Amino acid sequence: MHHTLPEAVLFDLDGTLIDTAPDFHAVINRLLAEQQRSPVSYTFLRRYVSHGARAMIAAAFQLTEQDSTFDSLHQRMLELYLQHLDIDTKPFTGIPNLLHWLGEQQIPWGIVTNKPECYTTPVMRGLNLQPAPGSIICPDHVKQKKPHPEALFLACQQLDCNPARSVYIGDHRRDIEAGLSAGMQTIGVSYGYLDEHEDIASWNSHFQVDHADQIRPILETLYCNR
Repeated sequence: MHHTLPEAVLFDLDGTLIDTAPDFHAVINRLLAEQQRSPVSYTFLRRYVSHGARAMIAAAFQLTEQDSTFDSLHQRMLELYLQHLDIDTKPFTGIPNLLHWLGEQQIPWGIVTNKPECYTTPVMRGLNLQPAPGSIICPDHVKQKKPHPEALFLACQQLDCNPARSVYIGDHRRDIEAGLSAGMQTIGVSYGYLDEHEDIASWNSHFQVDHADQIRPILETLYCNR
């Protein structure tokens, strides 16, 4: 049996490739302090990170988006986040080794994220991951956000790879839905920002992992030519 490696590997960003929760936690607690509110725990906030800034504010302040103060809190949070993007953010354990291996195998890799470019670019610059990604697709670059597959097709185009021979890795149901819609192999990760009662098996990804170290063995055996 001969194994052929994937043509490309794409990652979701927050909760899959990098752990941005510590910086978001610091920012939300600073925002709460500015409003004379008591801080929230890291464990509490982490569950909301993959749902974005609005969800974190709604949870921390116990507000709905219709609340009159919501928009100003949202704007202020984004201002604070721009000053606090990559202070405590780092790749998840096992990711640097995985990227190093992809480099050795000459497998290009990329990022497909719903995080806007104005935050993604400085975070990636600060982390300086090696080898560098060959493609970074943010919502700014496409008409449809995930779970629509448009961003994945664009990344594959930039990496000059066939989606059917490539892999998408994510920590949210919408990542897996996007990957499946694009005809890619999908890996769901449970080490990211899961909701409290989330059942990762219900996403129907081809593979599931609890740690980034488990990704490489899957990639090594993915495509078997008997």
